[in-house]
Amino acid sequence: MNTFTFAPAPGWVAGSALAVAMAVCAAAVVVLHVRRRGASDETVGMCVRRVIICVLVAVIALTPSIATTTTSRAVNATDVVIATDVTGSMGVGDATYGAHSGISRIDAAKDAIDDITKQYANSSFAAVSFGASGTLDVPLTPDAAAIDHWASALRTEPTSASAGSSADAAIDQLLLTLKSIRDAHPDDRIVLYLITDGEQTIPTSRRTFSSLRRYIDDACVIGVGTESGGKVPRSDVDGTDGDGAWVIDPATGQSGVSVMDKGQIESIADELSGTALFTADGGTAVDAGITAESKQWRSTTTHKERVRITPVVWPLVFILLAVLAWEVGAWFGQSRRLLP
Repeated sequence: MNTFTFAPAPGWVAGSALAVAMAVCAAAVVVLHVRRRGASDETVGMCVRRVIICVLVAVIALTPSIATTTTSRAVNATDVVIATDVTGSMGVGDATYGAHSGISRIDAAKDAIDDITKQYANSSFAAVSFGASGTLDVPLTPDAAAIDHWASALRTEPTSASAGSSADAAIDQLLLTLKSIRDAHPDDRIVLYLITDGEQTIPTSRRTFSSLRRYIDDACVIGVGTESGGKVPRSDVDGTDGDGAWVIDPATGQSGVSVMDKGQIESIADELSGTALFTADGGTAVDAGITAESKQWRSTTTHKERVRITPVVWPLVFILLAVLAWEVGAWFGQSRRLLP
């Protein structure tokens, strides 16, 4: 919608003052012409031109403009970051996911990822796996199928490459990934899903996940496995079981047993200001609080009206220049006639 308005370029105070001054000058030109009629060489044409000049300058000072009202539409998208534990303990076959029971923890993670991508239609995804260290396997992409292919190919890290489980192994890579997404898409909502058994076997203290909070809008930590645990199968470089052998605990010389650390998972969720979900209780990613709100997180469209002011002074400037040229020409011609 277009409307006519005034928007003084020098501001309303200065513009109004200049317009009033020029209006006074126009009135003074008329008054002086009437008083000096017959006593001066000023013609009616000269008086009219000078009044027109004053009026044009006054109008230009007020800057006539066209106000155009536009409505902008902004869409805030959702970016879902999925981080999955691939340490050797994720091969333990004590997990439950929905109707599936007695499956490996890594298979439960795959089922959870499949549910997540189905719940977040029209969203973008990034995938991180972490074992001895964190790796960005799939950069942010709107292609949910790429995440499904990544999930189907997930394997536990080889036993020979394992240096023990560290619950904070994902932090460094997640920090880089989340920060880059936030910097590139500052208006997007970022949701983090962290899938792990929460096990920590190395003696060092775990670092806090709270540094990630500034980059996310919500988080869910999904715990897979059971607190009763199970034996850890050996994993070869190609991701297959090492001939059905078990990982040996060097402290006991017996087969290593891995248990899900429920307290650790709850602590991580608390540090992320998110929620914890345990698949051993029959829960699935669909039951997670933030997944239930996925329609809210998907995208938000906002409309905002803006008024754009476009000055329209160039026709008046051309007229003013023409009248000034006429006035200068008339003054020059009259001066020549008055020469002796």
